[in-house]
Amino acid sequence: MAFPEDILTADERVVLHVHPHWRQLVRPLLVAIVLLAAVVAAWLWLPEADWRSTALYLVCGAAVVLLGWLSLWPWLVWRTTHYVFTTERVVLQSGVVNRERRDIPLHRVNNHLMTQTLVDRVFGSGRLIIESAGETGQTELVRVPRVQRAQTLLYDLVDADRDRHALGDDEMREIMRELREGG
Repeated sequence: MAFPEDILTADERVVLHVHPHWRQLVRPLLVAIVLLAAVVAAWLWLPEADWRSTALYLVCGAAVVLLGWLSLWPWLVWRTTHYVFTTERVVLQSGVVNRERRDIPLHRVNNHLMTQTLVDRVFGSGRLIIESAGETGQTELVRVPRVQRAQTLLYDLVDADRDRHALGDDEMREIMRELREGG
């Protein structure tokens, strides 16, 4: 479930690694509490009868199925969703059973947009939309914690990457000039 560090290049380092905001887990937690309360209520209030144990087994079985579907599964989705900013790219990875990973090289980032609803502002989260050169165009990161910090960091990373590539181009021009003069 952890982000695999072995996908990074030799000189690449992780600058930010987050999961979607924790508020995404509030509903699954409330569902788990309600299901537990339903099981306890059934155990306390079902009358003593021949069918009581069967009814308790049915209530517990339904609670376990619903707990897995409405609480455990959303937690696993949250836990296996990674937003990673490195010195070379933005990596978006998700998937419990099937894994999907999208890499956006920083030099391909054309624009990024941060949006927050009122609720997002209260919780300090939001959406970060990254526009990049390529087939897919836009990538949306939802419920990013501290989204303003993430957007500023992305801006700094893109700017540093452009500076790094510009320096590389100058060095290449210098090498080409030396080759022309010497050859």
